[in-house]
Amino acid sequence: MKDHAIFQREGVHLYCRVPVSMTTAALGGEVEVPTIDGGRSRVKVPTGAQSGKQMRLRGKGMPALRGGGSGDMVIEMAVETPVNLTARQKELLREFEKLSEENNPEGQSFFSKVKGFWDGMKG
Repeated sequence: MKDHAIFQREGVHLYCRVPVSMTTAALGGEVEVPTIDGGRSRVKVPTGAQSGKQMRLRGKGMPALRGGGSGDMVIEMAVETPVNLTARQKELLREFEKLSEENNPEGQSFFSKVKGFWDGMKG
């Protein structure tokens, strides 16, 4: 069976990795995703979405054999980090970083654990 360019199939369920801009992930919004029948669905991106966040579209997967409806389509968010930034974009991101150091819960938790690990290595 040939791999599909967009969808991965597991039984009746489909999986699709969808790129989401850093700003859409931070602020929330919507992305348009393809469906296996050639249609489109709009998916709400929650504020603060992280890479790997999954959203389920019920009934948008493959039809089940012998009736029984269709499987689901699972969308996995892939938050994109911008590349080839202009000097002004870099300046704005540095300013943003200074203003938002306490707004990164996963980073805070990780670095708190690292500090504890290093402190434990000294003793």
